[in-house]
Amino acid sequence: MKLDGATVVVVGMARSGVAAAGLLSEQGAKVRRVDQKPGDGVLPQVEESFRGADLVVLSPGVPADVDVAAQARARGVPVIGDLELASWFLRGEIIGITGSNGKTTTTALTGHILKASGIAAQVGGNIGTPPCSLVKTSRAGQWNVLELSSFQLETTETFRAKIGSALNVTPDHLDRHYTFENYAEMKARLFTRQRAGDFAVLNADDPVCQSYAWRGTGKPIWFSSSGTVSPGAFVDRDWILLDGAPLMKTGEIPLRGMHNVENVMAAAAVARLAGASHDQIRAAVMTFSGVEHRLEFVRELEGVKWYNDSKATNVDAALKAIAAFDGGLWIILGGRTRTAITRRWPPPSRRRRAGLC
Repeated sequence: MKLDGATVVVVGMARSGVAAAGLLSEQGAKVRRVDQKPGDGVLPQVEESFRGADLVVLSPGVPADVDVAAQARARGVPVIGDLELASWFLRGEIIGITGSNGKTTTTALTGHILKASGIAAQVGGNIGTPPCSLVKTSRAGQWNVLELSSFQLETTETFRAKIGSALNVTPDHLDRHYTFENYAEMKARLFTRQRAGDFAVLNADDPVCQSYAWRGTGKPIWFSSSGTVSPGAFVDRDWILLDGAPLMKTGEIPLRGMHNVENVMAAAAVARLAGASHDQIRAAVMTFSGVEHRLEFVRELEGVKWYNDSKATNVDAALKAIAAFDGGLWIILGGRTRTAITRRWPPPSRRRRAGLC
């Protein structure tokens, strides 16, 4: 689409919307900034603000079926998201990583491996830096490693990743997508436009991720913590094997939990496809300290170790974090529409059976 001189409405003026508006202005578009909280050059989110628009760009936090977007579509106005917009201008190939849990850790680790291996890469997306902010620093021969949420994938049309990865798909964001099937379908959009020569790195232990192997024409690459797969990565006793060759011992991974072993396998498979060697991957994983708020070690006080896992924003994520500890665990839980509670793990009955009381 020709943007020079076009009237484009950007909805949602958080970081992603601000970055999208800036990119559009650089392309010569006449930008209208719209938000539910108008002011300082930001228009209200009402139908009048959309009159005469040639294109509407939604920030990830704005549902695709919001009334003003539906009304724009009814008038024949294209409605896209900021990820789609960024993909029109990003130079270099794209790695897209999605999943209900683990995508931030896996995205950060993938970027860490590539950079430590001397492979040009930049990291962004849902992990913090909006995709539109990466356009200026993108270049040919460089990988754009993007963490992608269902909110971002929902509004894509032509977006394509050279390497896409789905870590797991469990119920989440049903207040936005209404059903689990709709939510899973948003994740599938990462793979539907892949073509021959592209790759889909998928969790062989997750039936929804398995189904993504046939959504596009990218080559499936698997990872599994429960069985042998080929091509890809799997656990054999206490070793991770990648493409049939030993990569590293699971005990060498500096992150807690089997879910992080799975994250490492996914990142390793992606990095191998991007050009990193086994030795480079192993060395980089061993120097990765993790990301903030995800089973992040805080301190030890009077013999008690404290971990911050405040990014465990759904039940599956919390259960995986709990499973990363052998026992003797006190858990402080809380969240939206819930009363904060403190629980001891394992429960007293299980502690007695395990000899922990």
